[in-house]
Amino acid sequence: MANNPTDRRYTKTHEWAKIDGDAVIIGITDFAQHQLSDITYADLPPAGKHFETGEEMAVLESIKAAADVYSPVPGTIVETNAALADNPGVINSDPFNAGWLVKIKTDAPNDLAGLMSAADYAAQEGKES
Repeated sequence: MANNPTDRRYTKTHEWAKIDGDAVIIGITDFAQHQLSDITYADLPPAGKHFETGEEMAVLESIKAAADVYSPVPGTIVETNAALADNPGVINSDPFNAGWLVKIKTDAPNDLAGLMSAADYAAQEGKES
């Protein structure tokens, strides 16, 4: 499996969350992008929309399937990755950096502590979804 960066936290549904100043950057893991195959479209939420933990916040479409992306923390979208509109495939090629999905101003920064570490995520990767 992939080397999951240790500077972020992970969910059982294959999202990652990384603190960036007063926001949290959210994306999908390398495992998730491999499962989807070639991503052809990213339906991202508008800035200002609020989500609770575990709420569906985006949909990624690929040549194989469509997959929901869930918010790992509660908060309000402050930015979406506009580059994905023209090039959603960057999620496949660079899921942990250029392929990020949204930035969210979280209501509860401490909620990240409840997510999995990279090692914990790697141990469960592919076992459940």
